[in-house]
Amino acid sequence: MRNRWGILAILFVVRLTIAFQFQSVAAVAPLLQQTFGVGLADIGILIGLYFTPGVVLALPGGAIGRTFGDKPTTIAALLLMTAGSLVMAVTDVWGWQMAGRLASGAGGVLLTVQLTKMGTDWFAGKEIATAMAIFVNSWPAGVGISLLVLPAIGTAYGAGAVFLSAGALTAIGIVLIAFYQPPPTTTAPAAAAARLDRPALLAVIVAGLIWGLYNVGFAMIFSFGPSLLAERGWGIAAAGSAISVVMWLSVLSVPTGGYLADRFKRPLTLAIVASLIVALLLASLPRSDAVIAILVLIGLASGFPAGPIMSLPARVLGPETRAIGMGVFYTLFYAAMMLGPAVAGRLAKWGGGAGVALDLGALTVMACPPLMWLFERILALRRRPGPTIPAAGSQS
Repeated sequence: MRNRWGILAILFVVRLTIAFQFQSVAAVAPLLQQTFGVGLADIGILIGLYFTPGVVLALPGGAIGRTFGDKPTTIAALLLMTAGSLVMAVTDVWGWQMAGRLASGAGGVLLTVQLTKMGTDWFAGKEIATAMAIFVNSWPAGVGISLLVLPAIGTAYGAGAVFLSAGALTAIGIVLIAFYQPPPTTTAPAAAAARLDRPALLAVIVAGLIWGLYNVGFAMIFSFGPSLLAERGWGIAAAGSAISVVMWLSVLSVPTGGYLADRFKRPLTLAIVASLIVALLLASLPRSDAVIAILVLIGLASGFPAGPIMSLPARVLGPETRAIGMGVFYTLFYAAMMLGPAVAGRLAKWGGGAGVALDLGALTVMACPPLMWLFERILALRRRPGPTIPAAGSQS
């Protein structure tokens, strides 16, 4: 297949399997508690294990992809995810549940880095913000589908069937990725130089920080929003339903933001304005009674920066450096996502309420616009020509 939108559709569905698998534990948490005799703290650890490999695997994941190629690395990642789900489906030992979850997460990290690089290969320089917005939207879509399907499967057939379903979906991903073809412009020789120059490395680090910090702020809504509403007397079901409004609206706002960024050619302006609005709304949520209105506005505004932010690496990475660069990008993202919720939980405990975590989320989102400005400054310095060095023997 050589149509880039068809390729994007394949990458979207394959990336959707990561979100579907990630949500599989939360979908059957009560069943796991009954089956293994564990508490919510253990369930929380099992959920978080999925992201843990990212801190150590994201960077070498890019190098692995560059060494072995896009399709072999992607298939290996999907096989690892499938194996992790199968282990969790058949074992009745909690330690093996954790091992299966780690294996799945490791595959998910490799797959995330590689798929992002593959999507950037096809869209660098053409509709990149729109493409990345659609690509990123596979996460809420996958989580939403899992919320609709997996609880029913778990109730009817047990937790093992849920993990088998996640494994079956990743196996389908292997079939789909067989249709992937690289764009003609990326058929560079394997021996091409793959080192990032210092400005490019700094720019990718800043881009990774922006994406990580923005997602930490966004995660505060889902991680601590229900607790915030429960503290105000909302029922658990009602609180969860209210917070889910943000996710479903973001499914619409993410591609809209990408389209607007490409249409008006001002992606960072859109991202900066939307980030400031989201930060203000996050800070307002613990202090206002207009909960539904604020959640609707967050859902409508929060998706706008996703495409522009995800398009940042494409502005500094060439085909020969894209794999290693995306590894750097995602290392920063996973580190932020690992530390952010833990810090927020500590602060919420210290501050006596979940509202403190929302305030932290507002601060992390507020930090993104200055970092976007810094990214532009690094690019401007990188484009500036250096001093001319006289050739040997010339007169100066």
